[in-house]
Amino acid sequence: MSEQSLADEFFDAATTLLTEVRTTQAEAISAAGRLLADTLASSGRAFAYGAGHSALPAQDVVYRAGGLAVLNLLPVPGAVGVDVQPAHLGSALERVAGLAGTVLEASPARSGDLLVIVSLSGRNILPVEMASRARELGLTVVGVTSLAYAEETQPSNATGTFLKDHCDVVLDNRIPVGDTTLRHQGVDVPFAPASTVVASALMQAVVATAVGLLAERGIEPPLLRSGNVDGGLAANERVFAENAQRIFYR
Repeated sequence: MSEQSLADEFFDAATTLLTEVRTTQAEAISAAGRLLADTLASSGRAFAYGAGHSALPAQDVVYRAGGLAVLNLLPVPGAVGVDVQPAHLGSALERVAGLAGTVLEASPARSGDLLVIVSLSGRNILPVEMASRARELGLTVVGVTSLAYAEETQPSNATGTFLKDHCDVVLDNRIPVGDTTLRHQGVDVPFAPASTVVASALMQAVVATAVGLLAERGIEPPLLRSGNVDGGLAANERVFAENAQRIFYR
């Protein structure tokens, strides 16, 4: 089997997953986009959270050209991405009880806001507690997760629940347990994860849906332009100024 054919197999696997998600999650995407539009139309604020590699789809919609300026990252120090050493510290923090509640209560998030939580397995205490506590505080919660984990694994938290059990809307990324798409003769371990590709697509689909709904209501979506096109930076400064009370990354 050639290297090129493995690349083709990965693209085929990712494309199949994207098509499956597009077909099966259309209603959930619409619902999540409506919740985001409703939140922004009522002057609410929006946040996204993800731990480890699940932070990548969350970060992908924050301060993004072509994206909504009012989407903010909700960071958990040491648990956002793999920019800490040792890298497994982030994984360990996902299993610390009480951390999510402390982060939420110290954050600018408040009742009436919206929080998107990205967690592939949805089984660790941090995303579960984040969703549960957020709803207690009056936030709307959208989860991006793989429901296969809830069907094939056990929760690794004392509540006995998964992220999906604490969300207003759940987007199932359809990723299989283990997050791999390929096998190869002579290689014992499956490889080529696709969860970032699919979860990022789901996030962008939700944002696109919300943009369209806001426009239909006569509300100008607070979109950012690329800073690498003429006039982009000046246009963005106007958007920042108009939405200063809902932007927390500046």
